[in-house]
Amino acid sequence: MRTKRTAVTTALLTATVLVTGCGGPQAPQEASGTLEQLAEKARCDAPDMATDAAELRQASCKTDDGTYVLLTFATDRGQREWINEAKDYGGSYLVGRRWVVAGDERTVTAVRGRLGGTVETAAPHQPHASPTGDGGHSGHH
Repeated sequence: MRTKRTAVTTALLTATVLVTGCGGPQAPQEASGTLEQLAEKARCDAPDMATDAAELRQASCKTDDGTYVLLTFATDRGQREWINEAKDYGGSYLVGRRWVVAGDERTVTAVRGRLGGTVETAAPHQPHASPTGDGGHSGHH
């Protein structure tokens, strides 16, 4: 009797996972391409180019979803280094293969619906208060 109950339960759980997916809206397959191609897929009609270098391209986008920054990277390592530094300031980041969308959580989530990728979030690092009230500096150099 127990084996039959276990089999029925397993079948119901499997059917539920197949019908509902993995607990949330599914993102499309992760986008790839140049900054301009990614901007078009994200419905950013007029990306405002801020940096156009070999290792990093960066543009600001303003859409119905909100304002965000779209970046593309020449290397995986350059992308990861940028993300690690950016996370010190907090925020939400949509991360794809050699591209990032940086913005508020609502905007990043909306753009994910068109570009795919993985959302990474970070709280800003707060400097520790000093008992002297001088921002952690003791005055000794």
